[in-house]
Amino acid sequence: MGFREFVLFIAGLMATNAIAIDSMLPALPEIGESLGIDTANHTQLVITAYLLGFGGAQLIYGTLADRFGRRTILLFGLAVYTAASIGAIFAGTVEVMLAARVVQGIGAAATRILAITIVRDCYSGSHMARVMSLAFLVFLSVPIIAPSIGQAIMMVAPWRGIFLMLCALGAGLFVWTLARLPETLHPEDRSPISFAGISHAFGLIVRSRVTVGYMLAITMAMGGLFGFINSAQQVFADAFDAEELFTLIFALIAVFMAASSLLNARIVEKLGMRRVSHVALCGYLAVTLAHAGIVLGGVETIWTFSILQGAMMFFFGLMVSNFNSMAMEPVGHVAGTASSVLGFVSTVGGALAGFVLGQNFDGTTLPLTLGFAALAGAALCCVAFAERGRLFRADVRVADTTA
Repeated sequence: MGFREFVLFIAGLMATNAIAIDSMLPALPEIGESLGIDTANHTQLVITAYLLGFGGAQLIYGTLADRFGRRTILLFGLAVYTAASIGAIFAGTVEVMLAARVVQGIGAAATRILAITIVRDCYSGSHMARVMSLAFLVFLSVPIIAPSIGQAIMMVAPWRGIFLMLCALGAGLFVWTLARLPETLHPEDRSPISFAGISHAFGLIVRSRVTVGYMLAITMAMGGLFGFINSAQQVFADAFDAEELFTLIFALIAVFMAASSLLNARIVEKLGMRRVSHVALCGYLAVTLAHAGIVLGGVETIWTFSILQGAMMFFFGLMVSNFNSMAMEPVGHVAGTASSVLGFVSTVGGALAGFVLGQNFDGTTLPLTLGFAALAGAALCCVAFAERGRLFRADVRVADTTA
């Protein structure tokens, strides 16, 4: 592949996950009605089932790709993603739908792991950073436009048309991989699957205070994000009676997170990961507490919700990427396994926390905002644990505990 084609390809892989979540949001009521889901909150399982499959499968793809090659495992994951999309198209019961979504998430996990791995195989240094930056710009745009894509499809087709679109996306990437992507793992770099080695790596990870603390902080933050995603459609439709504004305001909220991610790339080297992320965490907690106070005071409106949710996502974007980097610092020699464990814990844990928040939706934003504040407070406790109570300090080199 040429450089431009390679960037578009990586961006396409990175987009498969976000679009499989966010394009579904406008369709949740119709899916629930079609499949006989009699409780509105239970339609959130369509999102949570996918996230559990996506998070759980991250534990295995890195090891498989190191043994069998990037191309083979990526093709497998895309085939699973496409087949599961077909299964969802023809789902006639909620059980079949949830099974299809779990499998779809399992397939999508390959694109998350392999996209970064393939870039690392093909580029290094500033070239690698350039590829990731350009691909990330496309990736950030997906949450902004995905609900609108889902809404546009539903204007001309039933909800099954969204899964047809996901099927086409998976099949297109499968053919693109088959036709244009060579194997990027050199034969001499293939490593055997060693369960003893994996167990050893897991032990090193859980013994690192910094890694565990920041991993749990990410999990708390992801719980808030997934809680918002689970409940967003119901909030606008039921709490504010403004369903027609859902896709527009959701897109504007996503813009805040995209903007903060771009800002972080500009300031983090100058200010340091700890200072930026710790200030952002305090801002995140302050916004969630203020939001809960507004709801308890009885003055919540669609505009207070949207503005404060946008502020919350702004601070989220400044936190999570830096938390991820700091969690990886002490475990450099087992980075592949550490990344898989981090993705597994934060996605599965966050999905379960977000599901609990969503299931408590009662037609108001009170349970959601109280949950945001509780999770933000828990995240602050986790960071304090990781840093032994010393927040806002300059970045210090953390010894690689796996060396």
